[in-house]
Amino acid sequence: MLEKVPYGGWDNCYRLCNGKVELLLTGDVGPRIIRFSFINEFNVFKEYPDQIGKTIGNQWLIFGGHRLWHAPEALPRTYYPDREPVLIQEIENGLVVTQRPETSTGIQKQIEITLAPDKPDVYLVHRLINHNLWAIDTAPWTISVMAPGGVAILPLPPRGPHPEFLVPTSTLSIWPYTDLTDQRFTLGKKYVLLRQDTDQKTPQKLGIFTSPGWGAYFNQGYLFIKKVPLVLDGLYPDMGTNFEVFTNEEMLELEALGPLEMIPSKGHIVLHEHWTLHQDVPAIVTEADVENVLADLDL
Repeated sequence: MLEKVPYGGWDNCYRLCNGKVELLLTGDVGPRIIRFSFINEFNVFKEYPDQIGKTIGNQWLIFGGHRLWHAPEALPRTYYPDREPVLIQEIENGLVVTQRPETSTGIQKQIEITLAPDKPDVYLVHRLINHNLWAIDTAPWTISVMAPGGVAILPLPPRGPHPEFLVPTSTLSIWPYTDLTDQRFTLGKKYVLLRQDTDQKTPQKLGIFTSPGWGAYFNQGYLFIKKVPLVLDGLYPDMGTNFEVFTNEEMLELEALGPLEMIPSKGHIVLHEHWTLHQDVPAIVTEADVENVLADLDL
C-alpha cells in the first residue's frame, strides 16, 4: 500500500506499507527515508524533532533517517544541503526518489525503494548520476542514522589458526579522533561492536572491510540488518572499508560503501542494499549474544 501523508511539518511524505512494516519517505527534502518500523511501532531510525519539517535553506541538516552520500567525505562537497523537493515516481511495490542535480557537484542522487509484499524486507538501489561534462571519481555511500540506545554489529571475516593462515583478510580504518580504549567498543574475535551511549559526547568512528557484507543494529528488541554486495577486486574508500560506524551522544550511523569508480559524463554508479527488520530479539551485549541471535537468522 502507498499513501501520501503529512509528517512532522512536511506536507508531502509517502508511506509504504505491506501489512508488516512501514517506510516513510520525504518528498519535500531528500532523498530521505525518515522512518522504518513494524506498523505503529518503534522507529529504528533517529529523527531530529527540531529539524523535521524544515525545507529550503543553505545549511545542511541531518534530519535523521537514511540518506545517500558520495565518498570520500570532504567539506563542503559532501554536505550539500538536500533541502529541496524531490521527484517521486511510483513503481511496483515501491518508489523511485530523485534529487535535482547538486549545483556544486553536478551529481544527482536517486534511491529506488521496493518493499517486499509479505516480509519485513526492503530492497534499495542507490544511484549517483554524473551530470558534469567530465568524468568524476567517487563511491556510493549509504548512511542509516539509527535511534539512540542500541549497539552496532559488524562481522569480521572467517577466523583461522596460525600457521595455516598467513595473510591478512581484512582492514581496520581509524580516524584521528578514534579511541579504541573507549568502552563503547567491543573488539572481539568474530565481531566488532559499537554501543551508542547518550551520556558519552565524544564521537567515535571505525571502518572495516567485512567480507560477509552486512552490518546490523540492535535496539529495544529490534534488529535492523543491511546487506550489500561485495566487490572483491574493488578499490574501496577510507583505506579499503565497505562498512563504517560512527556515534556521538545523539545517534549511531551504520554506513555502507561501494568501491570507488570513475563515472563518465551522463553515466552513473549504483549500490544495492537489502534491509531486514526483526522483532522480539533477545538483548545483545556481548559477542556470545550475537552468536545466539544470529543462529536463528539466515545471513
